[in-house]
Amino acid sequence: MSNNILRMQSQNYRSRRSELGATAIVTLMAATVWSTAVNGQSSNAFGRPSVDQPTPSAAIDTVPGSRAQGWRAQGRSEVIARHGIVATSDPLAAEAGLEILRQGGNAIDAAVAAGAVLDVTSQNDTGIGGDLFALVWSARDKQLYALNSAGWAPAGWTPEFFTDHLGVDRVPGRGVNAATVPGAISGYDALLQRFGSITFREAFERAAQTAEEGWGQAERRHRDLQAVSSRLGEDQDSREAFLPGGQVPDLYSVIANPDLGKALRLLQREGRDGFYRGEIAEAIVRKVQANNGIMTLDDLAEFESEWVEPVSTNYHGYDVFQLPPPGQGFAALEMLNILEVCVPKLGMNLAQLGPMNPMYWHLMVEAKKLAYSDLQAYNADPKFADIPIDELLSKAYAATLCDRIDPEAAAAPSVQGGLDGGTIYLTTADRWGNMVSLIHSVFGVYGSGATVAPYGFVLHNRGSAFSLDPTSPNVVAPHKRPFHTIIAGFVMEEGQPLMTFGNMGGAVQPETHAQHMVNLIDLGMNVQMTTDAARFTHSQTRNLLSLEEHLFAAVGEALSAKGHQVRPVDGGAVGGYQGILFTPDPSLPEPIFDSRSTTEDLPVNGVYRAGSDHRKDGQAVGW
Repeated sequence: MSNNILRMQSQNYRSRRSELGATAIVTLMAATVWSTAVNGQSSNAFGRPSVDQPTPSAAIDTVPGSRAQGWRAQGRSEVIARHGIVATSDPLAAEAGLEILRQGGNAIDAAVAAGAVLDVTSQNDTGIGGDLFALVWSARDKQLYALNSAGWAPAGWTPEFFTDHLGVDRVPGRGVNAATVPGAISGYDALLQRFGSITFREAFERAAQTAEEGWGQAERRHRDLQAVSSRLGEDQDSREAFLPGGQVPDLYSVIANPDLGKALRLLQREGRDGFYRGEIAEAIVRKVQANNGIMTLDDLAEFESEWVEPVSTNYHGYDVFQLPPPGQGFAALEMLNILEVCVPKLGMNLAQLGPMNPMYWHLMVEAKKLAYSDLQAYNADPKFADIPIDELLSKAYAATLCDRIDPEAAAAPSVQGGLDGGTIYLTTADRWGNMVSLIHSVFGVYGSGATVAPYGFVLHNRGSAFSLDPTSPNVVAPHKRPFHTIIAGFVMEEGQPLMTFGNMGGAVQPETHAQHMVNLIDLGMNVQMTTDAARFTHSQTRNLLSLEEHLFAAVGEALSAKGHQVRPVDGGAVGGYQGILFTPDPSLPEPIFDSRSTTEDLPVNGVYRAGSDHRKDGQAVGW
């Protein structure tokens, strides 16, 4: 497999253009335009952007290099550490979490600190106006806990509010009437209150300082801001917060958000109540009600995060955990069940097929369609709908679906639907053995596009996931939580913690979680290789199969022959992964858990190995 992929990578891009066709030209790279000065040198030396080349690297026609060891196409080595480790989609956030670990904080403290920095630097994906879910392994309790901090609908949200008062036939995707109560700050508080050793004062310090002093504009955030600048410009508060002078800040320029710094400083002083009962709550309600919304102070003050029971399945001897509905994690587990039960019934084996065989991908995609059909049919807030989760996650139920997989022909999904969105996923682990798998989101790129002044943060648009169909289990209702795309994963082996993992990116999350588990368990990939390997994503609504371009070149034609509607895409379509694996060393003594001690410096009895997606801006760091 490695040699085949290496040969594919070393092909000249010009020949690949003709091989993939005109559709792939834009996907592979921008048209090659060499900006040169009179003397023949680049006018964009050192990658400096210019008016004609705002992202200079996109115009350079070259081929990637390869590693000297391991899988040659792997983009970077795993990060290996014993005292603690952090993996996020932003280097500043990863370093903020590591800073907390080095100062004696635990994995929960580090996760909150890293998340808070992402709330500053990554409002394209997340923010204090968003929601949060987490899985936490407590070394002291030797137990896995699940936190649901998804905000609920305002008490006035009914189908009639939207159809009669607003005159719409679906919950809006933008503006204040797309926003439910933000759950993230409550989630941070719940994590620190139950497992943390620090307060908001310490956890938010690096984030507040970054907001005040400014940070550099990275490529992906720059692209996202360009994509939604016209929409943000329609909201005066968003324009002032994110478009200084009415313009998108240049790539690599220094940007700041002192108003968000003000919000974080307030939370450092007043804690959770500063958001749900104090000045920020008043500002949220003022913003919403000034724009024809009906969120009230009571909607915010009465909101609480919930500790819930994780759901799981066993895949080839490993217990894989997800958060329960309204998150969509059970679809990843059902997909794994279908693969484990049905592939052998069809006389095949994923490990033997391998990812260079079109049949491998055909089986994965067909299993995905079946799992997502149940997801679309059943997922909702379990307080308002009866979700047969035990049945859906049983191996017996998976067996009833096997005859719906035709090895020679692609099927149409029986239930359509899907939600795109932006998200951050981060994970942390500490020297005592605590591990956190955390996902945090404003849903769409820059959420609702509505910014709360004078505090510099956008409200999410998670309410747009509700249905107005009275027969849907996901129909909108007062204080109900909507269908949620964000999920966090965890793996255990024989009752012991093994791995945290997640893959940000809207509807792609369950299918990518399943792909990572197959990569790691069936194929034996390491925690970095699984993300550097090509992935697919399938639209349940359009029945459209998207393959990253190298993968399309290898198997696209064969999958098309089976009836799949296939297209090549770049890495932006398949989200972004982070993961941490723990490998114990039985010869070492187990450290005593005492996260509040300043003298306990023993590292964990083994090593952590972490990987981070090259498709995003982040990294894994450890010590």
